[in-house]
Amino acid sequence: MKNDNRTKSKVPEYRINEEIRGVREVRIVGDNIESKVYPIAQALQIAEEHGVDLVEISPTAQPPVCRLIDYSKFLYQLKKKAKEQKAKQVKVNVKEIRFGPQTDDHDYNFKLKHARGFLEDGDKVKAYVFFRGRSILFKEQGEVLLLRFANDLEDCGKVEQMPVLEGKRMTIFIAPKKGGVSRAAKAEKQQSTAPAKPKEASEEEDGKKE
Repeated sequence: MKNDNRTKSKVPEYRINEEIRGVREVRIVGDNIESKVYPIAQALQIAEEHGVDLVEISPTAQPPVCRLIDYSKFLYQLKKKAKEQKAKQVKVNVKEIRFGPQTDDHDYNFKLKHARGFLEDGDKVKAYVFFRGRSILFKEQGEVLLLRFANDLEDCGKVEQMPVLEGKRMTIFIAPKKGGVSRAAKAEKQQSTAPAKPKEASEEEDGKKE
């Protein structure tokens, strides 16, 4: 049986070797060992003979399930699996769009175009109206602007949080719609469906001669 050099503070959820108490028998799984139920004393003896640890991986099963494995290797596998799962998680960026309470149509359309691109790329959009000084009197106007903004983006985004006034900022959050087509996918689709280029003039003339 391997020496136990771990500290309980790191992995308190797994009992190993002599820590597995209060059970009469366990089911063993592992490499080069028949998966079946053994008395706990025999299970510890088998672990000793194989030079590995007896790790309790499913304490609530009847009987508890234990694995024969070097405990440090077991921890490494757990950390590797957790790292892989974290890497698979989609990271969502939040892009900010700032407006004034009296934004003109040209500036509005420019920012609307950028927000649409962000959403199509899978990013969230945090749009806000910043009120300077007495412009806070136009907070209703700012709310209307943000709701209009969300409405104009409803084909590619959905409101995650309605306009909220915090201090001098009124903010709305818009998340990309699931199943939306990204800009890259659209470009690829357009390329695949583009009409074939006409033949060169010289090729057409050769065909006429024939």
